[in-house]
Amino acid sequence: MMRLGTRASTLARTQSAWVARQLVPGGEGVSDGFQLVNVSTHGDRDRTSPLTRIGGTGVFVSAVREALLAGEVDVVVHSLKDLPTTPAEGIRLAAIPVRENPADALVAREGLTGLNSIPIGGRVGTGSPRRAAQLMLARPDLEIVPIRGNIETRMAFAERGELDAVVLAAAGLLRLGLNDRIAEVFHPWQFLPAPAQGALAVEVREDLDPESPLALALSALDHAPTRFAVAAERALLRALEAGCSAPVATFAEVTGDDRLILKAGVYGRNTTIVRDIHTDETVTVASAEATGRALAEDMLAAGARDLLAEEWLA
Repeated sequence: MMRLGTRASTLARTQSAWVARQLVPGGEGVSDGFQLVNVSTHGDRDRTSPLTRIGGTGVFVSAVREALLAGEVDVVVHSLKDLPTTPAEGIRLAAIPVRENPADALVAREGLTGLNSIPIGGRVGTGSPRRAAQLMLARPDLEIVPIRGNIETRMAFAERGELDAVVLAAAGLLRLGLNDRIAEVFHPWQFLPAPAQGALAVEVREDLDPESPLALALSALDHAPTRFAVAAERALLRALEAGCSAPVATFAEVTGDDRLILKAGVYGRNTTIVRDIHTDETVTVASAEATGRALAEDMLAAGARDLLAEEWLA
């Protein structure tokens, strides 16, 4: 029986169950089946404080990783955008499955069809400084309201009419089958997502035998174009020395000829730095990371560090 560690939220369990089914189709293959093991994290227990005040990067993953290192579970699944960019000792990133839609999406109250349909002075909820910044650039008239909680909690603000709309990751809504709640999906090249948004990370202990059935199954689950894209995005985030809750947005894509396109933005209240880069060589993880670092260095030279020090949400 494979024990798979996960946060207890509906989305986390749905994501983890999807990974488990790829590894144990019909309960056969890697083992005789799987068991989802709920792990409570600090970020789940405190659903009111801004992420920057309760630990920021890693607030949703530390407890899950501790369960893995303690041998309480065999595999753990995270939303990759929640993972710190520094590797964890004793843990290996074994697979990054194919990425779900990386875009952000708007869930609106009844009668609204998208961002432009929100009345002047409308109220939009998000707990993300990155989303707040891009919303204010698109609609300076809006009131951005800080919110926390799981997908259901945040959607309810709009469904009850307390807010005109909320912005969420499209991937979570799609994974939960909530497609019909989406009023608008923002194009990821225009409304840049968080680094690695829509991607999953599957981790195991570093000492797992690479020839074991589990390791081989995880290797088959890994999706190279997704791994290359998120390698560039996360390398940029790390080079900027910014956490997962910083006003940093980036999106990378592998083209049909195996080249990489990367675009990123760092947002301040009065200044925005947006850059993009296209690679000329066939992409590898190493070249993707180098591309991310190079773009970050360009943005730092343009003043990104000062923008990262600004606070968007109280």
